[in-house]
Amino acid sequence: MSTADELKAKGNAALQAENFDEAIKHYTEAIQKDSNNHILYSNRSAAYAKVGKYAESLQDAEKTISLKSDWPKGYSRKGAALELMNKQDEAIKTYEQGLKFDPNNQLLKDALKNCKDNLETPLNFGGSGAGGMNPFADPKFLANLAMNPKTRGLLSDPEVQNLLKDLQKNPNDIGKLLSNPKATQLLGAMFGGMGGGGMFDNEEMQTEEPKPTPVPEEKKPEPKSEPKDERTSEQREAAKEKDLGNEAYKKKDFETALKHYDRASELDPINITYMTNKAAVYFEKNDLAKCIELCEKAIEVGRENKADFTLIAKAYARIGNAYYKQKDLKNSLKYYNHSLSEHRNPDVLKKKQQIEKEIKEEEMRAYINPEEAEKEKNLGNEAFKKGDFPAAMKHYNEAIKRNPNDAKLFRNRALCYSKLMEFQLALNDCDQAIKLDANFVKAYVQKGSILMLMKEQAKAMSAYAKAIELDPDCQEAIEGYRSCAMSSDPEEVRKRAMQDPEVQQILSDPAMRLILEQMQTDRQAAQDHLKNPAIKAKIQKLIEAGLIQVR
Repeated sequence: MSTADELKAKGNAALQAENFDEAIKHYTEAIQKDSNNHILYSNRSAAYAKVGKYAESLQDAEKTISLKSDWPKGYSRKGAALELMNKQDEAIKTYEQGLKFDPNNQLLKDALKNCKDNLETPLNFGGSGAGGMNPFADPKFLANLAMNPKTRGLLSDPEVQNLLKDLQKNPNDIGKLLSNPKATQLLGAMFGGMGGGGMFDNEEMQTEEPKPTPVPEEKKPEPKSEPKDERTSEQREAAKEKDLGNEAYKKKDFETALKHYDRASELDPINITYMTNKAAVYFEKNDLAKCIELCEKAIEVGRENKADFTLIAKAYARIGNAYYKQKDLKNSLKYYNHSLSEHRNPDVLKKKQQIEKEIKEEEMRAYINPEEAEKEKNLGNEAFKKGDFPAAMKHYNEAIKRNPNDAKLFRNRALCYSKLMEFQLALNDCDQAIKLDANFVKAYVQKGSILMLMKEQAKAMSAYAKAIELDPDCQEAIEGYRSCAMSSDPEEVRKRAMQDPEVQQILSDPAMRLILEQMQTDRQAAQDHLKNPAIKAKIQKLIEAGLIQVR
C-alpha cells in the first residue's frame, strides 16, 4: 500500500506529464492518508485549475491557507483561482494578504502586478473578435498566462502588450506575433495547455522552471557581480560569532561555544538559529530543561518575526529530542508532530515512527500481569469444557495479552482454533508455543493432530516424531505417528515428495546418498551424522516429506 509521500510523487509526475485527472486522483488518495498536509491541497488546487475546475481549485487553495496560514504559495493558489473565475478584485486582496507574510515573495509580487494591470490596462479582453470566436478575447487567457511562471514576466513588456491589443482587434493578424521571439512563448502557453507544468510543490525537492531559449548574441558574457550583502554590520558580526561557536561546539568546548552564541544573540536578537544552537549545547551537557526552555523561546521569537518554518520545525524537533532523552515518550511524540506540521523532515518522521512503536510496546509491557492471565486462562478452560469456543477464545486472547510469554496459553488457544476449524491459525499458535518452549511435548502433539486434519501426513509424522524424541512414553504421540504411517500410501507419498525441488536436490547429492545408506545399517554412524546441523536439516526435510520414517 502506497504512503502519502509516494502518492504525492505520483501526482507530481502526472502533473508534469499533463495527465491532470490522474494527478487529481493521486493527490486525493494522498489526502485520505494525510489530511493535514497543506502541500497536497496546494498541488491538487493546481491540477483542478488545469482542467477548468476553478471552484474546486479555489476550495483547495482555501484549505491550504487554513492549514498553514503563513505559507505564501497558498495565497498564490487562491489568487490564481480567483483570477480564473474573473474575480480580479478578490484576487488582488488575496495577493496583498499573502505579501503581509512574505513581503519579498517575487511570485506574489508579480501576480499582484499582473492582476492590477489586467484591471487598468486598455487591453479589452472581453470584446469579440472576427467571427465572434477570438481566443485572445477569452477572459481566462490572460489569467492563465499570468499564472504560468514561464510567461508572466512577458506580460509587462510593452511590445508584447501592443501585439496582443492588435490581435484582439484582428486575430487573423497572428503573423505579427509569430515573428516576435518573445511573444511566441505566449502562443506556446496558449496552445500547450495554458501554462504547462511547474505548478506543483515539493518541499523536499524543488525543481527549476525551464527557461526560454535565449536569442544568440555575439556579445561576450559580462562577469557576474557578487550578490550584495544587505545584512547590517551587527548581523555580519553575529554570523562570525556563530561560526566561532560552531567550531568550539565541534571540539566539545561547550563553555566557549555558549559565549560565542550569547554574543551572536546580543548582536542579532531575532535570529533564532543562535538560540537553537545554544539549546544544542545544553542538550549535550544534559541540561535538558534549559534546552527545552531555549527552544520554546526560539519558537516564540520566530513566530513574532516570521522566521523560516524550517527553523521553527528544527526548534520543535530539538524539544522532542530532549524529551526522548528524558524517556518522556508522549511529550517527545507531541513535539515531533509539531515539527512535522511545520516541515516534513525525513529524519524527524523516522524518529516519530520509532517512538510510536516504543509507546505501543511500553503499553503492552504495562498491561502484562501473570496473575490476571491465569484467571483468564481458567475462565477459558471452563468455557472450552462447556463447548462455548467463542467465549473460550475471548478469554485466551486476553490471557495472552496479559502474559505473552506463556507457551501453554498459545497451545490452549490452538485447541480452540481447531474446534472452530481455523486450522492455519491453530498451527501458527502451536509454532509460537514451540518457539517459547522448544521442549513442550503437548505443543508438538497438537501440531501433529492439526497437520493430520490438514492432510499433511508427512509433516504430521515429523511433529509426532519430535514429541516422541522428547518423551518416548508419550502414548498420544506414538498413536498419532502410527496412525499417520497407516493412512499414508507409500507410493503416493513418494511421488508427492519427488515433486519438491529441495527433496530432489538432497537425493541427487552423492554424498547425501552415501550418508543415508550408512544410517540404514550403522546406528552409530547415524548419530554422528546428525550432529552436523546441515545434514540434520536435510534429514528432517526427508522425514517431513515422508521418505524417511523414525522408529
